[in-house]
Amino acid sequence: MSEMQTKATKGSPSQKLIDIAEVRDGVVILKDGTLRTVIMVSSLNFALKSQEEQDAIVYAYQDFINGLDFSVQIIVSSRKADITPYLEAVRERRDRQENELLRLQMDEYMNFISELVKNSNIMTKSFFIVIPFSVQQSKQEGFFSRIFKGFKAASGQQAMTDEEFQHTRAQLFQRVEQIVLGLRGLGLRLVPLQTDELLELFYNMYNPLTSRNQRLKNIGQLNVEETKP
Repeated sequence: MSEMQTKATKGSPSQKLIDIAEVRDGVVILKDGTLRTVIMVSSLNFALKSQEEQDAIVYAYQDFINGLDFSVQIIVSSRKADITPYLEAVRERRDRQENELLRLQMDEYMNFISELVKNSNIMTKSFFIVIPFSVQQSKQEGFFSRIFKGFKAASGQQAMTDEEFQHTRAQLFQRVEQIVLGLRGLGLRLVPLQTDELLELFYNMYNPLTSRNQRLKNIGQLNVEETKP
């Protein structure tokens, strides 16, 4: 890479290196005009299941994958455990505690937990499924071909109208419903991420160091329920 190219790369805004053009109504719009939505999925302790239960889960998952007519992306995010919210909750209770002995014991407990996490390097895992949708995948090419024609944030051309976006979003969330219904049969709990939660997820992913000091709402505290999209 030449010196000029290196300077251009260093001088480019970070937004140009990210493929995301917009996050809107729980949908990620990429610069190439395709859409994405993200579902957070609970974990399953496969090792504690009996052999019969394990076989049933494997066959059910196989049927689920074979039943999809579109691609999905499964993401496993591993991060060092952030116990700050928990310690803050304990500290608030400590401050309301009138018994001096209990206050001292709670201080010792917080110090113990902090040192335990620090020295043990405890990791937390979060599981996500990314579901895509593009105009070319729609059977209604006559209508949808106009939606993303030439759509790119960098090109300066206009994006889709609200009506077009809502129509396309409905197509995407039909896939979301198929994913949710299929994985519920495996005993998993799922919830589609809303706009604020998507912004936080991307903020944490692209700013792993900064996010430790400037925390947004903790994605790990999101209530993963059997939510209908």
